[in-house]
Amino acid sequence: MTWLTDFWRSSIGGKVTMAVTGLLLFGFTVAHLLGNLQLLKGPDAINAYAKMLHDLGPLLWVARIGLLAIFVLHVVTAIRLSRANKAARPVPYAKDATMVATFASRSMLFSGLSLLAFVVYHLAHFTFGVTNPEHYAKKAAAAQGHDVYSMVTASFQVPAIAIAYAGFQIVLFLHLKHGIQSLCHTLGLHHGRYTPMIKTLSFVLAAGVAGGNALLALSVLLGIVKGAA
Repeated sequence: MTWLTDFWRSSIGGKVTMAVTGLLLFGFTVAHLLGNLQLLKGPDAINAYAKMLHDLGPLLWVARIGLLAIFVLHVVTAIRLSRANKAARPVPYAKDATMVATFASRSMLFSGLSLLAFVVYHLAHFTFGVTNPEHYAKKAAAAQGHDVYSMVTASFQVPAIAIAYAGFQIVLFLHLKHGIQSLCHTLGLHHGRYTPMIKTLSFVLAAGVAGGNALLALSVLLGIVKGAA
């Protein structure tokens, strides 16, 4: 395993790790959104989706642990690369263009850590019922504990929670947009011919994921999706 550790510690290895883990996490965000959009179809759809996941049993926890490992590796690698860049350039660049690039890199770390905090809250809220046990109780009170619809609608009917969820999607949008562009750059797709298309694609994909997540929260807050009776 020494060669693998040495590869990860190298600059190229770190960038490859960020690209691979970032791609996997992006795939998860898309799948997560597609599943949660069942909320718009009503209680039966989202609750059936939740039951389907629950019925996976141990496989669900294997997937969760694997996802957590990928997430931790992504964050740790980002911090390591950020520290390495600062150590290599202790004196800031003088040119504005380079300063913009440096700011983009720093903002990625900040937005990533902000999203980490959001994920922790999200898990505490919907998965473990720590932050709002009264909402989580609505899920547990149903037959076999699969009334996700009641739990989610009760949560997003609270303005502070819905607005916070929607607001964090701005951070997610910025992180995904820059992350997709960085991934393409790592893959060598930074030719002048492709750059405009990559920028457009990154904007559309990031806006689609972040916008879809925001839609879920705001649709409940605005009464488009009604709470359970």
